Amino acid sequence: MKKNIILFDDEGRDHLLPLVFARPVGELRIGILNIREKWEKRFQSKVSYITQDYLAEKYPIHISDDNIVINGSACPSDMLFRLVKDLDFNEALLKGENLIAARLDAEQFNRLMNDKEVESLVGFDLEDTPFIKIDKPFDIFHYNAQALQEDFDFITRNRTSQTISSSNQVLNAENIFLEEGAKVECSILNATNAPIYVGKNAEIMEGCMIRDGLAMNDHAVLKMGTKAYGATTLGPYCKVGGEVNNVVFTGYSNKGHDGFLGNSVIGEWCNIGADSNSSNLKNNYAEVKLWDYPSGKFKPTGLQFCGLIMGDHSKCGINTMFNTGTVVGFNANIFGSGFPRNFIPSFSWGGASGFMPYNINKAFDTAQKMMQRRNIELTDLDQKIMKHIMEITSTFRPWDKKAS
Repeated sequence: MKKNIILFDDEGRDHLLPLVFARPVGELRIGILNIREKWEKRFQSKVSYITQDYLAEKYPIHISDDNIVINGSACPSDMLFRLVKDLDFNEALLKGENLIAARLDAEQFNRLMNDKEVESLVGFDLEDTPFIKIDKPFDIFHYNAQALQEDFDFITRNRTSQTISSSNQVLNAENIFLEEGAKVECSILNATNAPIYVGKNAEIMEGCMIRDGLAMNDHAVLKMGTKAYGATTLGPYCKVGGEVNNVVFTGYSNKGHDGFLGNSVIGEWCNIGADSNSSNLKNNYAEVKLWDYPSGKFKPTGLQFCGLIMGDHSKCGINTMFNTGTVVGFNANIFGSGFPRNFIPSFSWGGASGFMPYNINKAFDTAQKMMQRRNIELTDLDQKIMKHIMEITSTFRPWDKKAS
């Protein structure tokens, strides 16, 4: 009997903004798969969500008489999956004060949904259980190498890769896996220290140099001469060129030309203009601070290397220069010379010389045109969600009042 799996957003969700403005936490990608896909493939069952009210129509919940609820920020290591799978009714797994997973019947689940105490819930501590939990945006690139290796081992277990073309220069071929339809020609593939995974109908064009981990999802493309190193992930249909170091592209986004991007996370439907660059190291080698939405201020990351965090549907023009530890919100459009500010609110239009509100109808039009190129529709529900995001982020845009 298949399990009914429900991923929930915990109280720390807002620390993952702007990456989760338009999605539950379980839709974040790290390694090869997003978190939902990791759980679905292990349980061989579809997942539903407990998420924000304004996202609930797009990501509905399914309740049964036997529910396993899992924290959407938790990635399933082999050990964690076994523990979750073996839960009995009214048992829970905890990491400190954080609920990671529980098995509940329909009555217990309804109590949980109504903020009532679940009676006789027995908790077990996961202190000695290794697994990745995504609490901050930079956790995604920070743990991407580990997640990529875990996904690679799981996805390729007992399977055979397509043959790698002899036109390539290859090191450690047994650590490279090509899915059906993948194309790789005349490139250097060094999988000595980390795996290389090329999804269905993905393509590595001629002259690419790859080392220290790469994951390409279906139909992703590395443009000619790309240098990719340091556990980099391309979500489905992403097109990437230039130099990338330890970057996660969630999906459907493009950085098709020269320019450097390192230690960064890029949402869906983003576009990085030609010759744009992002600093990932301060000139004084100091710890990087990053914008934190709940506190409304920049907070220390504990990291020396941290580049760009960009929310869905955001774009930047050619030759854009992002400073170390820049956060770009949802649906921003950045252009012009000079360094824009380190925090660019959602629905902002402009650059270093100043910003103005991004007209919502122009934002719809741009999103629709980009999505049509991938034969995906911008639905009325998508537009409703975007309008809501514009409303809840208005406090971060002081120029809205000046324009009104």
